[in-house]
This record gives sequence, C-alpha cells and structure tokens, in this order.
Amino acid sequence: MFRFRLPFSVSVPPSVLRVVSALFLAVLAAGAPAAPSGARQPAKKTASAKRTKKTWKPAPAKKTAPSAGSSSSAFSSKYRSPRNKQRPLRKSTRFIILHTTEGAARGALEKLSANGECHYVVDEAGRIYTIIDRGRVAYHAGLSMWNGTTDLDGCSIGIEVVGYHDKEATAAQFTALRRLVGDLKRVYKVPDERVLTHSMVAYGNPNHWQKKKHRGRKRCGMLFATAAARRKIGLAGKPAFDPDLRAKRLADADPELTRILYGGATRAETGAPAARPSSGGTGAASGGSAAPAAGADQKFVIGPKRSAWDIARDRYNSRFTVYVYPNGTKKRGDEITSREWRAMPAGTVVQMADAASEESEKTSGGPLVVGEDGPAESLAGDDAVASTTFWFRPGGQWSAGSSLTLAQISALPKGTQVLVGYRNAGGVSSKRPLFAVCGTKWNKPDTYYLIRGKLVSGDGIDEKAVPRGTQVFVRKE
Repeated sequence: MFRFRLPFSVSVPPSVLRVVSALFLAVLAAGAPAAPSGARQPAKKTASAKRTKKTWKPAPAKKTAPSAGSSSSAFSSKYRSPRNKQRPLRKSTRFIILHTTEGAARGALEKLSANGECHYVVDEAGRIYTIIDRGRVAYHAGLSMWNGTTDLDGCSIGIEVVGYHDKEATAAQFTALRRLVGDLKRVYKVPDERVLTHSMVAYGNPNHWQKKKHRGRKRCGMLFATAAARRKIGLAGKPAFDPDLRAKRLADADPELTRILYGGATRAETGAPAARPSSGGTGAASGGSAAPAAGADQKFVIGPKRSAWDIARDRYNSRFTVYVYPNGTKKRGDEITSREWRAMPAGTVVQMADAASEESEKTSGGPLVVGEDGPAESLAGDDAVASTTFWFRPGGQWSAGSSLTLAQISALPKGTQVLVGYRNAGGVSSKRPLFAVCGTKWNKPDTYYLIRGKLVSGDGIDEKAVPRGTQVFVRKE
C-alpha cells in the first residue's frame, strides 16, 4: 500500500468517497490471483453471522428424570416436613439408623412428612426425599436404647426405606443407600459399627407376654443387619453383640431376631418366618390343631410356638390388627381380653394394616388408651404400679402408678391414658416458666402437657400460651 498527499486541499462529499472506495476495492479484487485448486476457502462473514456470534449462548441442558438406581439422583424436597421450624438443632451425630416403612411409599411419605419422623426416605426407585433437615432432630427412634443411651433422637440420623423388614430392598434402593449412607458417614465421622437398624435399638416396656423391659419390640430394618445387605450399602463392619442385653439392662424377648442381627445368615434372609417358644405363655391353646383359612401365609398364623406378639409385636393389641379365628369369628386387637390372649386357638390368622395407615403408633412412646389399646392391666405390665407410670382418667385426674393398687388399675374406666417410663417435671407458673420446667425438651413429641384435662404433645405446644398450673410429663432417661 502506498500513500500520497495532494498539493492542494479538496473538499469531497462523503457520498462520493464511499463510491470511489467501493470501485477501488472492486478493482483490487478483480486483480487478485485465484486460489489453488482444493484449497479451503475462508467462510464469508455476513452481518447476520456477526450478530449471531455476539449474541449466541449455549442452550441449557435438558432436565431429565434420573433413571431408577441412578446414584446421581437429586434429593427431593417434595415431602419436606412442615415441622422443620419446630425442631431444634442436633448437638451431636453418633449413629445412623435404618428403618423400613412397613407400608407403601405414598402413605409412608405423607405420614413421615406430617409428623417429621425421619431425615430421609428412599423409595423403590431409589429417589431420596428429605423430610427433616439433617442437622435437626427428627423423632424417628421412639422408645429406644443403645449401650445405655436412650435419647437416640438427639444423636442420630434416621433413614426410612420404603418396604418391609422381611423383604429384600430393590437394587435402586441399595445404590441410593450406598451413596446416602456413605456421604453421611464422611460428614459426621460415623463408623460402620454405628450404622444400626431400628430393630437393634428399639425396646419394649413390659406387656402381656414380656414381663421385663425387652429387646425385640420391632423387627424394623432387620435385613439391613445381614452381611449381604451391608455389603451392598458399602458397610464392612457391624456391632458384634447387643450391649444392653449383655449388661442386662434389657431382656432378650426374641432370640431369633438377636441371631439375625448379630449372627450369620439365617432363614430370615430368605424371608422364612421364625418359629420359637414365646416367653410368658404360648399365646395359643396347646390342644388346638384347627387349620387356618386356605391360602393364609403361615408366618401370620398363630400356633403353639407362635403367639400374637411374635407375629404383630407391639401392634398385637391395636384396633388396626384383626384376628380371624378358625371358626370365622373376627376380633380387633383392642377387643380381646387378657384371658382370651392365652386361650387364642391355633390356626388364628393375624391381619395387620400397613404401619403407615395406622392413626397412631407406639414408636414414640406416647400414651396408651384403656379400651382402645387393651385392658388397663395389660398396658403397663409390671410397671403398672411403678412411680414412673402415670394414669390419666377421662376427667383429667391423674395418679402415679405407685399410688394405686392393681385392683384399682384394673377398674380404671375406658378412655384412661397411661404414660410408662416418665417423670412429672412439675407445674408451669409465673416464677417457673416452661424452660425452667423441662428445658430443651419442651417441644419434643414425647413430652406431654396436661392442659384442661387433656394430654397435649410437646410438638403441638405454643410456649407462650401454656396455662399456669399445667403439669408437664417428661420421658425418664
């Protein structure tokens, strides 16, 4: 390119300059040498192409539903519990406890969400639902103990797996559990030996068959204690024994369950029912040999070595548990008297509703009701006359078990409620406000307030509206 300067100034209109420039460029283009054959021609940049280059952005990735068993499936907050705002932050996390819902997904999710009874739910497709935020307390462990510790809700994370204690989980559930449990173990430094099943920690107060506090109240999550299941979850170790049985804090009411939890493979891994003598009576007439209804599952049939308690556990006397006698008679659990339990004929079929569909459960250690949950004399067992048992008559009058005789307890009217394993923390007053009475336990679901003759759970309490004189009952540690 060359430049020259005119010896005089010329005023040229802009339009003329544009025409001259265009002609000059055309002449240069006409004289340019042709490109070699086969050479790549540079793409012509049009005005529209330039605009596209400036404004183009990558299209967002399409959101697709995770496939069943996908370890990358997102956590869903669809069933996040409205009780999150009521739940205190957990002070420590020492355990992870695995449960089974004993019912279908939808009913279980709705119930667990409404009551805030776990941190996570894993459905059959491997989807993980967040119920209670993992740093807060979820009341999932209920009446439970491990190595002498009874406030397990305050130091554990609860995971509910949709399914049943005696049925294998799906491959998708194991994949999701492996991811979830692994993440929680890393975050909270929980060793394999402290990943427990609910059946390991749940215990029962004395009842018609078991005269002492006992292990074996629930088989919830039982199969997650087997070696095969734990390998699928990524767990190499597990507890070698039950520390509370060894220390004799609890009695062993279910030796078969103990063998499943701490021994090797058993019949339970193939879904076979356990058959063992029941402590405190057989629960079936010894001479009965009537055949159950055709097609009945034998693990739900009462026999000389299988009582109602062996089959239904703490739901044996629930109004949602139905007994079909060999002659066709049907009775609900709450309609059967103490004498009838011992005389129940062999061949009786036990029908139980899904746990998630029951209106109330005993896992939280809530009040039992005379007439609904059974006769008064069977509700508290040997603890009926203990100082840690409290009876609440329909009118609102209450008495400690130690102030009553067995005859007086047997005569309590229907509708009387009983709390077992509690202490009376005293009354609320202007000089003794709520927190001075029961501290951080004020809003726990197993703390109860006697307000206007009715027991009200702590998780339904407005601390600013508790009347003066209200008596507070707190679970005894």
